[in-house]
Amino acid sequence: MFKKTSLVRSPGFAWLWGGQTFSTFGSQISGIAAAYLAVTILNADAFEVGLLSASTTVSFLLVGLIAGAWVDRWSKRRVMIITDLIRMVAIGLIPLLWAVGVLEIWQLVVIEFVLGLATVFFDVSYQSFIPVILPSDKIAAGNSALETTNQTAGIAGPSLVGWLLTIVKAPVLLAFDALTYLVSALTLTAIKDTEKVKLKEERRPLFVEIREGLAFIGREKLIRRITMTTATNNLFSTMMWATFPLVFFGTQYLNLSPALFGLLGSAAAVGSLLGAATTTKLIKWIGEGTVISVSALAGGLVTVLVPIAVGLHNDLTVPLLIVMDFLNGFMVLAYNITQVSARQRICPPELLGRMNASIRFFVWGVMPIGATVGGIIGREVSPLTAMIVGSVGAVFSSVFVLFSPLTRMRKLPEKATEAS
Repeated sequence: MFKKTSLVRSPGFAWLWGGQTFSTFGSQISGIAAAYLAVTILNADAFEVGLLSASTTVSFLLVGLIAGAWVDRWSKRRVMIITDLIRMVAIGLIPLLWAVGVLEIWQLVVIEFVLGLATVFFDVSYQSFIPVILPSDKIAAGNSALETTNQTAGIAGPSLVGWLLTIVKAPVLLAFDALTYLVSALTLTAIKDTEKVKLKEERRPLFVEIREGLAFIGREKLIRRITMTTATNNLFSTMMWATFPLVFFGTQYLNLSPALFGLLGSAAAVGSLLGAATTTKLIKWIGEGTVISVSALAGGLVTVLVPIAVGLHNDLTVPLLIVMDFLNGFMVLAYNITQVSARQRICPPELLGRMNASIRFFVWGVMPIGATVGGIIGREVSPLTAMIVGSVGAVFSSVFVLFSPLTRMRKLPEKATEAS
């Protein structure tokens, strides 16, 4: 594995690394503060909390495919800068509306939708930008470095945000989150990449280019199985987590403090950091394909601790949730670093944007469905029922990779032809 010092010397990577590490803290703020605001200030019910969760990812379902085709036509760095600025303005509206006393839950849902829409284009560009600024033999090391430092920044973030929420109003913290997007945009402007934008005369109709991205996933059996596992897990996991803020903060449920909620996020970040730091060693020990299968199964199994902890509602609740978040953070990072690096190696450069967008369409597009269903089950039956259904589904999501050649593969293919 390449040392981090060699990555710092790679043109542009240091700026990307620094900007994204800083913006991780802002993500911790929005993830906790927006949910806390909805439950405690706007008095959202189970369905509204689920709808809020769905609004953050529904854009992947609506424009996920076309975003990839567009990103492959545009400068990826420019797309990331523009979307960072859009997210800065959108998140900045929340404290403004609150300050003048007109903030309502529907406005929060709309703002989260805009944030999600911008995030679609940012994420597709981001995943496709790593191979632009790093050679193929440094891609895995680059992904590991980004995740390691991002999770390091995320360890103190949730606990600090949870503590700050006990003394500062949630909308005030969201104003700081808006500034982190500005910092990210500024660091991206400092990068000098060599990406060549496709000329207009070289472009074909959008539907043709979209079809090529979908066809690539359908043709590559290993990528197809990974996509099916990820999508199924996201569907049921989102169903499980949809009403969790209501259960955690709600006076009629656990009624716990935001500081404890932040502690859960820190535990997940510690597990993620450990997963990011050790994934390369795990790959050498048991193999790339085996890491994907084992982490998918184990990650599903640990989510069962969520409904168990909530159902107990005693002194074991918080410790069990902390253990779950730590183990789940580890498994998710081991799974993602391995499978994303493999996808980036296998996919031809000219298809990266469409490949990533097509996969995001499936694996993120199911999340608003899961969140909405979880909100409905939470309101019509109970939040605990939604958590039970979601955790069981997350366990069985691993079957697509577990019962496949991936489980026995020490080394995944380097090219699309080998994967086929």
